[in-house]
Amino acid sequence: MIGLGRRSAFAPPPGAFERQLVPIGSVMLASLAPLLPEIATAPILPPFGFMVLLGWRLLRDDLWPVWVALPLGLFDDIFSGQPLGSAMALWTISFLAIDLINSRFVWRDHWQDWGIAVIAIAAELTLALGIAHITGGAMPFVLLLPQIAVSALVFPLVARVCAFLDRVRLAR
Repeated sequence: MIGLGRRSAFAPPPGAFERQLVPIGSVMLASLAPLLPEIATAPILPPFGFMVLLGWRLLRDDLWPVWVALPLGLFDDIFSGQPLGSAMALWTISFLAIDLINSRFVWRDHWQDWGIAVIAIAAELTLALGIAHITGGAMPFVLLLPQIAVSALVFPLVARVCAFLDRVRLAR
C-alpha cells in the first residue's frame, strides 16, 4: 500500500515541472487571500502571497531564479487591488536583497530568517503604501502598523507550512 505523499517504486521520479508546481501553486493560492470575505476598517490581513514567497525563498534559496518574482508578483497585483506592477517590482527587489544577504552570510538560523522576513514584509507594505499614495490611494501609515505586527507574528507559521509542503513535495 502506498502512503500519502509517496510514489510507487516503479513510478518515474518527478520532473522539474512537478517539483515547481507545489511552491508556485502555494504562492498563487496564498495570493488569493484578499478574495476572502472580510469586513475591516483598516488593513489587518497579512500579505500571504508575499509571505509564502519569502517562506520558500528563505527555505530553499536555490529553488527559483530571481525573475520568478515578476510573474508571481503580477498574479498578486491582479488579485490584491494594488497598482499593477507594485508587487512585481517590490518582490523582485526583495529577492535581490535576499540574494545579497545570502552572499554575505555563510549560514542562517530561524531567528535570522524571521528577522529578514519581518524587515522585508515591513518594507514591502510601506513601499506598497507609498506607491498607492502616488496613484491616489490615501491611508495614514499608522493604520499599517497592526498589519505589519500580525504579519511578523504569523510568518513562522507560514514558514512551517512551506517546510511541510517541501517535505511532501520531495517525498513524491
